[in-house]
Amino acid sequence: MTGRPVPDAELDEALALVNDHREGPGAASRPSAPSGAPAATQPTPTAPTPASASTPAPSPRSEASGEHGHTTPWPAARARAARAPRPGAAATPVALDQALGLILAAPLTALTDLPSFDTSAMDGWVVAGPGPWDVRAEGILAGHGRPEPLTDGEAVRIATGARIPQDATAVLRSEHGRTDDNGRLHAGREVVPGQDIRPRGQECRSGDQLLPRGALVTPAVLGLAAAAGYDTLPTLRRPRAEVLVLGDELLTAGLPREGLIRDALGPMLPPWLRALGAEVTAVRRLGDDAEALHKAITTSDADLIVTTGGTASGPVDHVHPTLNRIGAELLVDGVAVRPGHPMLLARIRPDQHLVGLPGNPLAAVSGLLTLAEPVLRTLSGRGNQAAYTAPVRDDVQGHPHDTRLVPVTLRSEHAVPLHFNGPAMLRGIAAADALVVVPPGGAHQEQELEILDLPWALMASDGGVCFT
Repeated sequence: MTGRPVPDAELDEALALVNDHREGPGAASRPSAPSGAPAATQPTPTAPTPASASTPAPSPRSEASGEHGHTTPWPAARARAARAPRPGAAATPVALDQALGLILAAPLTALTDLPSFDTSAMDGWVVAGPGPWDVRAEGILAGHGRPEPLTDGEAVRIATGARIPQDATAVLRSEHGRTDDNGRLHAGREVVPGQDIRPRGQECRSGDQLLPRGALVTPAVLGLAAAAGYDTLPTLRRPRAEVLVLGDELLTAGLPREGLIRDALGPMLPPWLRALGAEVTAVRRLGDDAEALHKAITTSDADLIVTTGGTASGPVDHVHPTLNRIGAELLVDGVAVRPGHPMLLARIRPDQHLVGLPGNPLAAVSGLLTLAEPVLRTLSGRGNQAAYTAPVRDDVQGHPHDTRLVPVTLRSEHAVPLHFNGPAMLRGIAAADALVVVPPGGAHQEQELEILDLPWALMASDGGVCFT
């Protein structure tokens, strides 16, 4: 899939928007890097002090407010989320068999020449000088020490990967040579000096940079590191994430009944967060209990707390009052995007953030990719993925004022919008490869729109990490 890069000018224009209504305009371009000024600061009303609190609840410091004021344009919200946390922690040495999926905390430099000595690229004979050659009785196998030097007119059997003896001319492949009745070796084609010999340092020299800081450790990287002499890799630890599932109406087993529904987010979010690079330390089901939520947030040691539901202003929506109570700083409070506009991002401590997701499943996915993904990307040390676009196969209905995220499949260089894309639906996203970013007002057939790849689609295409 290819497409035009999203221009930085579009991001700059989007970040300059300051909405004066919570249904304010959105934007369709994903930022390639955080930039622009934050939205205007608006005070958030202080929630009533809970009966159990002995001191008045502090008002949260706020860069943007949602239900109580302005929403943040979608690209500006993603940019703010990406720059909210401090970048990844200090390097931690990790054994190779534990490093898959982590991020390099320092450049990977070669500890030796590769190969570290001249080696045979083929099974056959290593020869010296012009033929025919007298063949030595003993052969040279991989893993053996330095072999005896050859003299002109001599040959010796050699295995792939074995060390080339001093003064050798070339390797003659098994299929290109024959021996006569006197045991002399004859070449079936011209022998070119250096043929089928991998010279020392052909791939790299000691000290060469093999990969930059920030590279993802894939299976191929593990092989390269091992070949270059590493037993451990300097990596950034995975950011720790904790999921708090809110709502008294949620069932964990069986069929929906008597006003109760199955919890879809509890099973879905942990593997999705792992696919985004997090270590999920806990999944807690708290119901609609304000004190349980307060305790869970204030005792968590996670880098990122993710809550589900409770981000609006209903009678059992406790996220805003709890953030008020603990004096959290609201960085994003409502985003001009559908589904998922009541999402929020708060700073609990300098090194701890909270993403509040709406309770509807597809709205939660929207919040996850809008706010949680940029936070985790920064915490884990991953670089920005280059934004790209694709033409949509069909017309796509838009929201009058907000950005819309719609599940699509990627087929024959087109993004094909999927049905079942309402806020409470998962049927569309379950079949999707990506989300398409639809600007306010909608999009026409063949219009180029920004694509947000889903983690498993990326892994299927580039051999990335697994969910567990």
